[in-house]
Order: sequence, then C-alpha cells, then structure tokens
Amino acid sequence: MEELHASLADPLLDAMTFLNEVTTRYPGAVSFAPGRPYEGFFEPEDVHTYLDAYLDHLAAAGAGRDAVRTTLFQYGPTKGIIADLVARTLANDEGLAVPPEALVLTVGAQEGMLLTLRALCAGPDDVLLVSSPCYVGVTGAARLLDLTTVPVPEGPDGGPDPETVRTAARAVRAAGRRPRALYVVPDFANPSGASMPLPARARLLDAAAEEGLLVVEDNPYGFFARRPGERPTLKALDRRRQVVYLGSFAKTCFPGARLGYVVADQEVAGPGGRRSLLADELAKLKSMTTVNTPALSQAVIGGMLLRHDCRLRAANAAATAHYAANLTVLLRELELHFPASERRRLGVSWNRPEGGFFAVLTVPFAADDAAMERCARDHGVLWTPMAPFYPAGGGERRLRLSVSSMTERQIVDGVAALARFVREEAAPDPDE
Repeated sequence: MEELHASLADPLLDAMTFLNEVTTRYPGAVSFAPGRPYEGFFEPEDVHTYLDAYLDHLAAAGAGRDAVRTTLFQYGPTKGIIADLVARTLANDEGLAVPPEALVLTVGAQEGMLLTLRALCAGPDDVLLVSSPCYVGVTGAARLLDLTTVPVPEGPDGGPDPETVRTAARAVRAAGRRPRALYVVPDFANPSGASMPLPARARLLDAAAEEGLLVVEDNPYGFFARRPGERPTLKALDRRRQVVYLGSFAKTCFPGARLGYVVADQEVAGPGGRRSLLADELAKLKSMTTVNTPALSQAVIGGMLLRHDCRLRAANAAATAHYAANLTVLLRELELHFPASERRRLGVSWNRPEGGFFAVLTVPFAADDAAMERCARDHGVLWTPMAPFYPAGGGERRLRLSVSSMTERQIVDGVAALARFVREEAAPDPDE
C-alpha cells in the first residue's frame, strides 16, 4: 500500500464499499441507506422511446443516415452532443441563460467535480472550502487530487454561513495558502437535507466575491422543490460569473445513463491575448480522461428532454410528489415513535427538511459502522452513518435516513424497527 497513492489508505474511500457489502449481507432489511431514485418511475421500454425521439430530432435537423450513424456509433465531440437541449432545459426550469458552448456533458456529475477541481486548483497551496457536513464524492475527489479541503460548518438554516466562509477564507490566506473555491449544495443537501434561505444565497455570493472565491454549486436535488422558483439557484443569482454549476440527470431522469454536466461560462485569459471559456479548458482535461461522454446515454436523455419539451420540472411532478409524501411519512413516524417527552429523555432529535431525499437523526450513541450492522442484523434496518460526511471529524452520533427509493409501508415498518434499536442502544448497560 505504501507504494500506491495515499488516498487508497483513506477510510473515506471504504465508506461506500462497506455500505454496499452490508446491504448485500442483509438483503431483506428495510434500507434507509441508498440515495437513489424510486424505481417505480422507470420502464425499460421508455429507453427505446427516448432514443427514437432523439433520432427523429436528428432527422428533422437534416441529418442523413450516415450522419446519424456517426453520431451514435463513433467517438463524439468532447463537450457533448446535446448541449443545446440541456441549455434549453436550464432556461425553462431554472431561468438560466447559458450558451450551449459553456456546457460540458460529463460521465455523471462526479466526473464534472473531478474536472472542475483539477482545473481550478493550480498548485499545492490551493485550498477548497467545503460545506460541512459534505457529500463524500467531492471530498473523495479532492483526496484523489491531493487537494486540501477546509470544512465550513452549515449554519442553522442550511448551507455555510457567509460570515463563516469569510472567516475560513481569511484563515487559509493567513496560513500562506490560497482559498480557491467553495463547494456547496444549496438545495436539499446530501447528507443533511438542508436548504439555504434566499437571503443567505445572495450574501454567500457577495462574501465569495469579496474573498476571491469561485463557487462550485452542485444541484442534483433542486428539481424536487415543492414550490419551484421559491429559491433560485446560486447560478441563477450569479451576476459576476463566479459560479461553476454542476448538474446531473441521475435523479431527474435515471442514474444508469451516467449523465451529468458542468456550466462553466467563466472567461479564461491565455497567453498572447487568447480568450476561451472555462468549459473549453475542462474539455481538454476530459479529453485525457474519459475522452467523450457516451453518445447513446446522451441520445436517450436528449430524447427524454425532447419528449417533455425540455421541461424536467413538469416531467418530474409525480416524482416530486412521491419524495415529498415519503418525507412527510418519515417525519410523522418519527414523531409517533419518539414523542417530545421521550426525545428529551433519550437525547434524540432530527431535522425537518422541506424536500429532497434525506433527513438526519441524532441519537445518544455512536452511530458507526458497527452500530449499523447490529441494527441490520437484529432489527432488519439499514441507514448511513454521518461521520464520513464530516471532513474534519464530527457527526459521530448522527445518522442519515434516505426515503427516496422506499414505499410508505417500508418507511412505517422501518421507523418502528429503528425506534426499537435506538431504545435498545440507549438503555444503560446492566453490567456497569
């Protein structure tokens, strides 16, 4: 191991592997662990329908059989083949006016993160600020790149407090390093489920501008807001081109397509007066990693966008209602099984997200991998420990509950079993 990259010895990289193995060992357990979409919205025959829709689109644009063959079967443009459709969708759903050339289609949002971090962080003194708790995908990507991360705690209302961002950036600078960018998930964040209030979004952009920070906004869950438009994305509020926007079709279309995108409309000044978009620079990196994003995945998602007039919010109305109903059931069942008087006695609490996939439960014991396995073995319930989501430590007595892939019956039964486990773990040891 000492002759391999140091990230391979990092426990962070084992977190998801352990979770997958536990899930396999307890296939009958009710699982609050996976943050994946509900499979009831997927039909295999739809793949053919969407592919045909995209082929019809190519034909209507004047593409002959040879051109269609090349588009689907050959290596394609590094930046992708459906940027125009994605740009139309962003305009319709998010009010984002971005030119197609500012987009890079990626192999999932995870590749977009990796490319963005690689491009932005030029040397060993560059530092990435991350909202904490934080999605392990970005901290894992930073670890692979030997990029230092500095956590910025979420505020009480969700998202990093702008003043805390200022303080963290100045502390990094005082230590002789450069705070380069801030990673944040403003809407229904993974893992906390929290969302940033609108006034805090504008203040965060101002604070980042004052500190010379680019903002990397990750938005996989924003489409599932119960009241669309209530909280615009940071990119929609961006007047300085300071936000690099990461998008994904995993939650809004389907994860198996492995399709994401980056909006990088920042201008890059090169030698000799050369000008380019940051998207063009990301494409250079992509050309040396995945080369290009699979055309078939793009064609299927492109057809889905076309079938829904490039309006994914409307297309996801049933999914949004499903996730909102599941979250309501989860919060109702937690209230039922942990009434206020018992919560105080046990030291149990939870947050109340307004949407999305996740909520967080605080418990009076170490919610670690061993506890999760005991819960799966003895009570038939799985969940996700929160500690790996805290880059600098913390969250040891918190666990994430995801309801996105579940039915109402599973949530009801799962919370009842989880409550029994919590009481069992909280009971004093008779031998002490």
